[in-house]
Amino acid sequence: MAILERLPPQFLLLSTILCAVGYLSATPGSRRAAGGAVAAGRSPHAPGWSVASCGSRCHTGMAAGLLLEIRRGTQSALLVIREANPTSSPVDVSVAADRVEVKSGRSCEAATLPPEVRLAPSSCRGLRCLSGDGLHLRMRLRCPPPGADLSSTWRESLKPQTNYVFYCQSCGDILVKDRKFLRVLPLPSENWSALVEEWCCHPNPFARSTLHPQYGDCFLGDTFFLVNSGSESYVPESPICCSDSGHHTSQSRSNLKSKENTRVVCKRCKTMLGETVSSDTIKYYVTEVIIQPSGGNFSPKPRSQFIQSMVAQCLVELSSAKSTFRFTLKGDNGKIYILIWLLNSDTLLVESSGNSSSHDVFTSFGDIFMPSSGPVGTWNAVKVLYQPCIKSRNKELADAWENDIGVHPLKFPTETCLELLLILGLSTTSLPPSLRCMNSFQVAFLKM
Repeated sequence: MAILERLPPQFLLLSTILCAVGYLSATPGSRRAAGGAVAAGRSPHAPGWSVASCGSRCHTGMAAGLLLEIRRGTQSALLVIREANPTSSPVDVSVAADRVEVKSGRSCEAATLPPEVRLAPSSCRGLRCLSGDGLHLRMRLRCPPPGADLSSTWRESLKPQTNYVFYCQSCGDILVKDRKFLRVLPLPSENWSALVEEWCCHPNPFARSTLHPQYGDCFLGDTFFLVNSGSESYVPESPICCSDSGHHTSQSRSNLKSKENTRVVCKRCKTMLGETVSSDTIKYYVTEVIIQPSGGNFSPKPRSQFIQSMVAQCLVELSSAKSTFRFTLKGDNGKIYILIWLLNSDTLLVESSGNSSSHDVFTSFGDIFMPSSGPVGTWNAVKVLYQPCIKSRNKELADAWENDIGVHPLKFPTETCLELLLILGLSTTSLPPSLRCMNSFQVAFLKM
């Protein structure tokens, strides 16, 4: 040890990495994991290695500051150990099927993986130490964890001949009480009217008609559902009409009034819920309303969690049904706020926050909006690439995507688009710096 202290820092860094790979070990017994199991792996720099374990000195259940990104489709995983700082002291890493242990100096911490995640330690490879990130390690899984349950999506949850109650997602106020739907039908694609001319040998019979639900109908769109207003009341926002000179013009007053009066807002919290399509039809956005069967208890969800889940569901369903993976997210004012590219939808994230020292580099992925139930959090998620388009950012790319038939437009309330942009930004900053960007896009996860 005295010899190592007199060597230059470059050699110390190399010795630390080699120590993590298994070339250097304090004692022969340190290669043996607790209970006699040996955690072994492979590195491109060594034909074979055994990562050390500190046995009984580990504090089981303590979070070792790790991020595990699992792909179900390929049964592969990327492990990032955030606490590892080889420039300060050597780090020993032990990877077992159900846990990861990290030893640095006299401290030792362990993170127990969820029951559905079982690693294959012998497949460990690609060990890297990145400044500001920690240690990166790739491995395979023993078996794929169960997939995300999408059977309870908002589309599948609406059934005919069932009484429902509509709640405002923001404040929980009841919007519609005991509404029974006789029919729950999906709306055709957005270009259905233009395609009718190709189907018929005579003029379009639907040219002057629109699809409006009757009282017992519920029509499902990509990001909204249409219901007959019936006897329900809503609160339109008061229009504010003024010109630069301070005088009102009848034309501007009429145009603004007609536009603002279509907004449907919650009576209690004044949050925008949707808009009126006709005198008897209301469009509710799925990010603003919670629908539950009558007689059940209302179970509110954190706003961030709800938005992430609903947007992720929309992206997954559309990518599966229409084989499209690029989306423009527009506000109710028609402006594009976000460009999203769905990268994969089979991700399982396992994250432990570790010590507070890890927060000096980047924030914990388990953010305050979606707290985990224990020291190790697990989330089903979709991985996306995105670009913000506020304040004329990425205007050329946004114009190109808007004119591309392979890009699917999604419409949400403007306030929701801004909330989602904030959520994406927080997700990006929570990732290790080396994983935050891909080409010119930013990387983020939306938890389901």
